[in-house]
Amino acid sequence: MRPSRGVPLVAALLMVLTTTASADAAARAPEAGSCARQDRPYVPGAERQRVACLPDLTTAGLAGTAYTDMADQAGLSARGTRNPSGVPGTQIDGYFPDDSRFNATHGWRHDAQFVIRMPERWNGGLVVTGAPGTRKQYATDTLISDQVLAQGYAYAATDKGNSGPDFYNDGRRPGDAVAEWNRRTTELTRAARETLRRWYGQAPRRTYMTGISNGGYLTRWQLENHPELYDGGVDWEGALWTADGGGLLGSLPVTVARALGRADDEDLLKAGFAPGSRFLWPYHEKAYWGLTQKVYRAEFDPSYDPSCPGSSAGATLPEILAPCASDAEYDYAARPGSVRRAVGRVALTGRIGRPLITLHGDLDTLLPIATDSDVYERMVTRRGRSGLHRYYTVEGGTHVDSLHDTHPDRLRPILPCYRSAFGALVAWVEDGSAPPADRTIARPASGDVVNSCALS
Repeated sequence: MRPSRGVPLVAALLMVLTTTASADAAARAPEAGSCARQDRPYVPGAERQRVACLPDLTTAGLAGTAYTDMADQAGLSARGTRNPSGVPGTQIDGYFPDDSRFNATHGWRHDAQFVIRMPERWNGGLVVTGAPGTRKQYATDTLISDQVLAQGYAYAATDKGNSGPDFYNDGRRPGDAVAEWNRRTTELTRAARETLRRWYGQAPRRTYMTGISNGGYLTRWQLENHPELYDGGVDWEGALWTADGGGLLGSLPVTVARALGRADDEDLLKAGFAPGSRFLWPYHEKAYWGLTQKVYRAEFDPSYDPSCPGSSAGATLPEILAPCASDAEYDYAARPGSVRRAVGRVALTGRIGRPLITLHGDLDTLLPIATDSDVYERMVTRRGRSGLHRYYTVEGGTHVDSLHDTHPDRLRPILPCYRSAFGALVAWVEDGSAPPADRTIARPASGDVVNSCALS
């Protein structure tokens, strides 16, 4: 399922609207190999789990089977991305107890689903992540899982406890759905560490947290709130939530106003959108801005306009992508204190307790760098934690790497820079080799920008 020109979000939403893909994949799934050892791994706290010994845990071996979901990954990577393969090991799919039913993967219709992969040749490390956007547990298989498995790490990913455009219906109070993301990530980290201890006979020597977009937000939150569980993290353009500024709720309303003819390009520039990103605005207006604003506003401020989106963001793709007209006038600063308290429940502080590397593209047009990672870097500094932080701006980078396929002359994928950053984090934590100082990673005039990136 390769996304066509400029449709990464649309492809992901089509996955939400149909549940046949998982059933078809299950029918094509190969028989799991018999593990050499007779005991079976056990995930503490899991309500259900399925164990398979597989000849290859990477996407090359799992594509078209029930052990990954290629639709869940649609639109996140650039064409030509090279990934390793041939990593045998054991995979556990399952879920923790939950009362919501957004995730239909494996026909389970049960949330809090996870995947844990344990390579035969283990380096003693664990990499944990949560799904970006409102995707599910297999979303970063190509971006993260393949590479770290080939390096010998075990890998664990969660669907965050809810998914899809109607995720905001999960929970009883405003902010409950996003708060669950953090809780589920902590839950999986603890369970995965114990699973590895029992399986390999020793606890992980190192545990790293990482992620893209909402997964980057999870990375920041975990290192702020549970540094005891991790040795460090890499945050790839994480979403920023702050009670005073509102995060996305402060930057996106003007995009809806522009779509309705109530604002102009200058208003977007004043709101923090990069002047050089103008060529990406028409696509984001159709595929990202209106949807993102309405569902997160419904999550944190449902009383603002109860009729839109209502109980569902939409039944068809056009309905899902359509903005709420009322969001053109949304003013987070003028909303009641209850809204700020709802955002405050999941807000970031900058008080990281472990080394963190942040990457952000200067042409990110969903989470503009000026209103996101630039702000987070200042938050970290104000908390006196700048010694634990490195911040790299990727020139020509935007929110999803697949847009490089449409604009190869203007954009560069962030994935190779992310891989370099992960290597730098490991050297920082394990060898004491400090990574390069904060900087802009220039877009090279030539070379393989899809698969190579030097931090310095």
